[in-house]
Amino acid sequence: QVQLVESGGGLVQPGGSLRLSCAASGSIFSIYAMGWYRQAPGKQRELVAAITSGGSTNYADSVKGRFTISRDNAKNTVYLQMNSLKPEDTAVYYCNADGIATMTVSGLSSWGQGTQVTVSS
Repeated sequence: QVQLVESGGGLVQPGGSLRLSCAASGSIFSIYAMGWYRQAPGKQRELVAAITSGGSTNYADSVKGRFTISRDNAKNTVYLQMNSLKPEDTAVYYCNADGIATMTVSGLSSWGQGTQVTVSS
């Protein structure tokens, strides 16, 4: 019913920047929260940043001051601007949408397919 499509991952040198985008499609009426998670090899998936439809944000301590999350409610799109990237930021980044309401149901959650971010010299 609801699909999330991510883009913007890739290979970047330490200290560099990347911008991730995630667009939700489907018969969407509203989305309460959108966010980014990441999973490095051998580690659990962890929250990176999240933003509500009202603009409230939440960040992992490890990315505060370096990453910025934003969203365009009209386009059902969330962005993650990542600056001052470090090798430890290397992971697959997943987009998540929670509290999705369509014309027929509400309370849905959806995940994107993931995009690889590699920080290496």
